[in-house]
Amino acid sequence: MQTHFSLAQLADPDIAEANKILRACVHCGFCTATCPTYVLLGDERDSPRGRIYLIKDMLEQGRPATADVVTHIDRCLSCLSCMTTCPSGVHYMHLVDHARAHIENTFRRPLRERLVRGLLAAVLPYPERMRAALGLSRLARPFAGLFTAMGLKPLAAMLRLAPAPVAAAAAPEQRIHPAEGLRRGRVALLRGCANRVLGAGINAATIRLLNRLGIEVVTPEAEVCCGALVHHMGREQQSHAQAKANIDLWTAEIEGEGLDAIVINVSGCGTMVKDYGFMLRTDPAYAAKAARISALARDISEYLASLPAAASRQATGLTVAYHAACSLQHGQRITRQPKELLTRHGFIVKDIPEGHLCCGSAGIYNIVQSEIAQTLRDRKIANIAQLSPHVIAAGNIGCITQIASGTAIPVVHPVELIDWATGGPKPAGLSSGVQAMPVDGDLVKTSAAT
Repeated sequence: MQTHFSLAQLADPDIAEANKILRACVHCGFCTATCPTYVLLGDERDSPRGRIYLIKDMLEQGRPATADVVTHIDRCLSCLSCMTTCPSGVHYMHLVDHARAHIENTFRRPLRERLVRGLLAAVLPYPERMRAALGLSRLARPFAGLFTAMGLKPLAAMLRLAPAPVAAAAAPEQRIHPAEGLRRGRVALLRGCANRVLGAGINAATIRLLNRLGIEVVTPEAEVCCGALVHHMGREQQSHAQAKANIDLWTAEIEGEGLDAIVINVSGCGTMVKDYGFMLRTDPAYAAKAARISALARDISEYLASLPAAASRQATGLTVAYHAACSLQHGQRITRQPKELLTRHGFIVKDIPEGHLCCGSAGIYNIVQSEIAQTLRDRKIANIAQLSPHVIAAGNIGCITQIASGTAIPVVHPVELIDWATGGPKPAGLSSGVQAMPVDGDLVKTSAAT
């Protein structure tokens, strides 16, 4: 793609990077076939190629974002399916991130949008605030229809997504979780902001499993949100501050007793942390430290696949519909490991039809773009139903919450199933009809999801 940035514009490293990305695009349109919003809406401006043209024009002219541009950029899920499809290697993620920051800095949203987005940025990245808000949501849930009528669809969507009941705050966690037997490694675990509230069982399963494999797990007390939630809202200052706080924590651990990896069991967070090096590349105080942290970041499935296999103590014969979170399959290009690990531990793993399409979660997307998100969720669930699974497995808490809001089939993290198969407790979401047998016995006949 031909671009026309001035030399003065190209002196800005963000514009220079945008120019590089834009010039890689060859207009082929392969991305349109795998873009969820284009598949649903059929509008070229709601495809990656269309958005690229809108971003190019906005940045080249150096002008504030218009309402029309904001509409189509806001509809982008950042699922990154287009990057998997693109034959030219266009790094759409960095381009749309830059566009969102430009929008945040140059466009004044309507008052209701500003209030909702400000509320989300002030609550969701902070576990205690999020837990309190979800507790209040149980009281406000009956008024979701009223919020919709008042034009506050995002608040109504948030109420409908909130699980009931919300898990109570856990007791303060110990900072060091020692390995069982001989210590074979030492890692830090990013517990995540939403994960600590909505998926505490995922963190517990991760720690148990790693300890069982001889890995010492460190959970720094002062850990904060990875920054992804606000980063995708264009709030660069807030996201960079959160990234730097975590970088300082993990660097202290590296320079102390050392770390073999930074293990992440929320794939959206993993994609973010692996991008810290790029995000802070122009910061003289953090560029090298950020690159070091990104190089150590590993998704839990990626890290487990690098270790000797844990011995399966029981088998279930459960059929698992594996939902490949976009941030995992497109953002991190991790596709084999979760399925291979589940299969190795006795589960029958099935791919979901149209598995490349997003479930509609996408950070805060299912709150601020609830109608499109619900359509994508229902399409995902219909595809899952074709498989008649006992359980759905997904490596991202956002996907787990989104899919679980529309189906009675249990939705759990793969690590919870692997932990169970290797001696841990049965995941809380599974029905009492699902049992397990010693691995040297016959596979149990399950009655779940029938």
